[in-house]
Amino acid sequence: MADFGEILRNIGEFGLFQRLILFALCFPNLILPFHFASVFFVQSEPGRHCNTDWILSAGPNLTTDEQLNLTLPREKDGTFSRCWMFVPVDWDIDAIREYGLNETTGCQNGWVYDKSLYEATIVTDFDLVCDKANLVEVAQIVLMAGILIGCLLFGPFAESFGRKRATQIPVVLMFIFTVTTGICPNFYLYLASQFMVGVGYGGFRLNAIILATEWIGVTKRSLGSCVSQIFGAFGQCILAGMIYFIRDWRLAQLVTAAPIAVVVIYIWFIPESARWLMDRGRTEEAKQLILKVAAINKRTVPDSLLEKIVEKETVEKGGIRVLIRSSVLRKYFFAITLAWFSLNLSYYCLSFNVGNFGLDIFLTQFMFGLTELPAHILCIWLLEVVGRKLSLISTLLIGGLLCIFILAVQGSAVAVTTLATAGRFFMNWAGSICNVYVQELFPTSVRQTASGLGSIASRAGGLLSPLLNLLAIYHWAVPTAVFSGLSVISGALTFLLPETRRTELPDSADEAEGNRNMATMKNQSDSKEPQHSSIKSTKL
Repeated sequence: MADFGEILRNIGEFGLFQRLILFALCFPNLILPFHFASVFFVQSEPGRHCNTDWILSAGPNLTTDEQLNLTLPREKDGTFSRCWMFVPVDWDIDAIREYGLNETTGCQNGWVYDKSLYEATIVTDFDLVCDKANLVEVAQIVLMAGILIGCLLFGPFAESFGRKRATQIPVVLMFIFTVTTGICPNFYLYLASQFMVGVGYGGFRLNAIILATEWIGVTKRSLGSCVSQIFGAFGQCILAGMIYFIRDWRLAQLVTAAPIAVVVIYIWFIPESARWLMDRGRTEEAKQLILKVAAINKRTVPDSLLEKIVEKETVEKGGIRVLIRSSVLRKYFFAITLAWFSLNLSYYCLSFNVGNFGLDIFLTQFMFGLTELPAHILCIWLLEVVGRKLSLISTLLIGGLLCIFILAVQGSAVAVTTLATAGRFFMNWAGSICNVYVQELFPTSVRQTASGLGSIASRAGGLLSPLLNLLAIYHWAVPTAVFSGLSVISGALTFLLPETRRTELPDSADEAEGNRNMATMKNQSDSKEPQHSSIKSTKL
């Protein structure tokens, strides 16, 4: 049976084909951050007051100040109430001025919002204020729940039906429900659409990286994973610019749907993973794909290599059972999933607070995206220089400690924003490492399941982040202390993981548990055999 690493060395580890498929699968990451536009860019407390136009029937010539003075009670600080109004009465304007109004009630005819920052948000369109203010967090939770369910559904789906289908279907879901999100008439349909967008988001992010990486050779594998993150960082920067110029959340949704429509068209031409086909015993399909890839990369495939591609007598299956049976794989899985969970919890707790750091929200979001770029670029280099293990340990520990320092500088908007941006920088960096690491720790037969379950754990962190932020009502320091402490703990537990730098992806549980290095050394020695043989024959 031919080793797929040997096949890639013959057809090209990172040729024209790999570059094309990597770009095609990474381009959507430029758009994916836009799905957070409606829940990132909201004002939890937009300037507003109750609609009291009822009084204009009694006094049509009232100025705005007179109208508010007569119809709205004042808070203790002297400002007009945002959630209460005086009960309307059937009096003439002179009687209202003479006797005044005393009985209060909740806003009966909606609110009048300050539109100096946004034309429209889900808060202003669905009146998510006063007793409904916490529904903003519900919207965030529903989106993150959809992402989690997408990972849960499309991880096992990809093991059974292939990486290709598990990448294509989520893109279609994202397109359809991004459009419906932009036109939904009420908050409940909005939640349903956002949930389905999240399902597509989670399924695509999980499977696109796996599909791209399984076509890339060992020397460029970290590049393949980190490039997708770089596109996402650019998307974060573009998101800030898009919302700055398009301050209507519905229009932003429809603008987001346009490039996804392009992806929906070309995604059907993405080929399946030959590694997965071989693992499933579909060798003829794998051979055809290998020949096509070799032709695109302008390489020739030796007949002797094709003859080695034979159908496996037994295909290693079992999914999660393989993880459960192996104590070594269980240990790896626990350590990597805890790391992924804690970094995502920290990342989204900071992201969902983008408007609460005290600086301009657009500038803060742009800084968030801009600082992610060097994180992913550095990741490509450092993963090969210092390895996966040390990189993950250091990023989690440094990121967690920076977030802890936020507790010491409350009151300074610049210091808080700087530390939050730096902490998010290292958490994002750690996320890139996890994307590479999780694929190298587990064998082909369980790789998608392990990646899917790990991604579910990471999305669970994102799902819990709005709930964790809500604990700030008890004490402002609680959310920061929790997510930063978890990051430090997970960084310490990463010591349990092995180093996987410059090793082939394991195809069996035995290789993943400890024989991988031996297999890699064997492959390297096999590739050198022809050269040794020629030297010997020359000496003879």
